[in-house]
Amino acid sequence: MSRRHHIKLLFQAVVVWALFWLAGLPSYYQQYSTVFVAVGCVLLSVGFSLVAVAVLAPHSAERRRNRAFWIALYFTVPFAILDTLYCGVYLGHGFGYLSSFWYLTVFYLTPWLTFPPTAWLLNRCPKRP
Repeated sequence: MSRRHHIKLLFQAVVVWALFWLAGLPSYYQQYSTVFVAVGCVLLSVGFSLVAVAVLAPHSAERRRNRAFWIALYFTVPFAILDTLYCGVYLGHGFGYLSSFWYLTVFYLTPWLTFPPTAWLLNRCPKRP
């Protein structure tokens, strides 16, 4: 991937994080019940799966693997850094935020469990004529 694509992915990830943060105000989703947040996590995970297929399917096998890796990286590492700065440092939870804000932790794994396996499965599908 070109430098431009890396910058674009990083920018997209930061924008997504900021929108997620804004939607969670005033208490970064702590104001909702565990059941509500869990259902939201499931729905978001299904949405990610659909996005993964839509984003990866149009590309060649090699490009899919590459894109899946970079998407997973850019949609986890910056999220973890930004959440650590906000929840851990600014709100003063330290690394304890990983358990009290468990729904954030789920999404540090979800892209890795979604994008690379989706690329692998798409690569195994027979080519259409």
